[in-house]
Amino acid sequence: MKRNRRQVRRGAVAVEFAIVAPVLIAIVFGMIEMSRAFEMQNLLDVAAREGARFASMDREGMLAPNQSANQKLIQDVKNFLASNGIPQNKITVSVKSHDSPSDDFDLDDSANDLKLFDVNVSVNFSEVSLQPVTAGNDYALSAKVVFRNGRATISQ
Repeated sequence: MKRNRRQVRRGAVAVEFAIVAPVLIAIVFGMIEMSRAFEMQNLLDVAAREGARFASMDREGMLAPNQSANQKLIQDVKNFLASNGIPQNKITVSVKSHDSPSDDFDLDDSANDLKLFDVNVSVNFSEVSLQPVTAGNDYALSAKVVFRNGRATISQ
């Protein structure tokens, strides 16, 4: 009689596991996907900050011939993110005026010395997700950093 009860209970455990396992697996994959989203958001924040930091310092000798500071900033940000597995052609980087966010900000223009500028970086989540994302569920991960253009001339 005891032996018969154990065999009946063994079947119940298998049924319980079959019911609970899909829920646990969905939770684990959801946690992995959310951690990936947080990791990519952090990478965008770091890339925007490092690009803005470059732009706010003296750039003498750092630019290639015929390269503007804006072009170097954008390329450096894209290179950093590409080294972390994000395709360069899917990354959007812009340098905008902080006072007028719709206007581009020229880092090399002396009229912009000591003015605030925004570095905006964005990429669609579908480009960094480990799982396929449908077009209706896709959204942009973005980062924005405000810095001051440090190319001021110092009077003595």
